[in-house]
Amino acid sequence: MLTVFHNPRCRKSREALSLLEDANHDIEIREYLKHPPTTAELTLLLKKLGLRPLDLIRTGEKLFRENYKGKDLADSDWIKIMVNNPILIERPIVIKGQKAVIGRPPENILTLLS
Repeated sequence: MLTVFHNPRCRKSREALSLLEDANHDIEIREYLKHPPTTAELTLLLKKLGLRPLDLIRTGEKLFRENYKGKDLADSDWIKIMVNNPILIERPIVIKGQKAVIGRPPENILTLLS
């Protein structure tokens, strides 16, 4: 079973989901804007991705540019910011067991399928 952190309004997220559906994988879709991750879930997800919190933030978002750009915050603070503002979380994210990848480009998810 694969879990996809998905935003249906995002073209890359839709492309990644289509790639998984075409490959006939069992998928659990999590619309993370409607159902944001908890602090514990996001912390675990970062571990699976092998990333620091700032690496998972969409720095091009207006919310980030206006409120957080240039700030030097602790990892725990960035996690709280993403939990409270899930629009800042990069997408799509595909999770399989103890591994996860960001599907940008969507072909990145193929590394989880082998």
